[in-house]
Amino acid sequence: MRNIKYTESKSFKCLENLRKTSLDLYLVHAGIEHCAPSHICPGPKDEYIIHFVLSGAGTYTAKNRTWHLTPGEMFLIRPDEYVTYASDLRDPWTYAWIGFNGIRTDAILKNCGFSDRILVNHFYTPQSIIENINLIMESRQLSFAGDLKRQACLLQLFATLCNDYTLHNNKKSSGRGHGQSSVYLEHAIEYIEYSYQEGISVTDVANYIGISRTYLNRIFQKELRISVQQFLINYCLHKAANLLVSTDQTIYEVAKSVGYEDPLAFSKAFKKKFEISPKNYREHRDRMENYSEKQPWET
Repeated sequence: MRNIKYTESKSFKCLENLRKTSLDLYLVHAGIEHCAPSHICPGPKDEYIIHFVLSGAGTYTAKNRTWHLTPGEMFLIRPDEYVTYASDLRDPWTYAWIGFNGIRTDAILKNCGFSDRILVNHFYTPQSIIENINLIMESRQLSFAGDLKRQACLLQLFATLCNDYTLHNNKKSSGRGHGQSSVYLEHAIEYIEYSYQEGISVTDVANYIGISRTYLNRIFQKELRISVQQFLINYCLHKAANLLVSTDQTIYEVAKSVGYEDPLAFSKAFKKKFEISPKNYREHRDRMENYSEKQPWET
């Protein structure tokens, strides 16, 4: 029988080597670390991991994007995805973390505000997070009672994250007076922001939110006075315009970068939008005001 491994030093506490206790959701490891300056952790992981930044600062890189994180932010590592995270040189972070897995994981993460592409989010009750992780590490017995206690703490931690996420979204929507529709709008725009490079459709956006295309389009028309389809096209084309004047990518590469597999279709859409071809747009940088103006997704 394997034994739970517990490590504790002045800067590091970790409980690991835990056994699988449930197919639904189970804890793999948990810990707290005061990182040294520029401490780097690279490579893919076998399980899901959420890190909670408690103090200091650092960076997280995943899916060709880097976030600069500070206290109150958490980041998700998904299994088998190559990531890198590093503490700041001058103000190295302290973070707590949980590693977990199970068939309910995707549903739980979605209700905490995460998705395949939304890997960084805020958390609002750090004391509750720390308390539950400390309780997990205090329960080091490989026994049925110990398993139940760790599982209870893990569930309580996720319940807190789900509740905080719901309350925060409700507060934001009530503050604007738009109700549930504004929450759907936020999620839709966030999904488009993280997924436009994959050539997503309006149906993809509606399915992600969990509402019909008709209802989603009604929300966009009401809130932004634009259809979902036109919003998506505009978003991609403005991103393309930015790439044309800020990178050396070929027009074919730019088209693929914003979800167009057919460069001819991209060129036609681009010319319709900006009244100039992508090639000529690149050569006339004074046209940049066409895409740098304030857009609906920036309101």
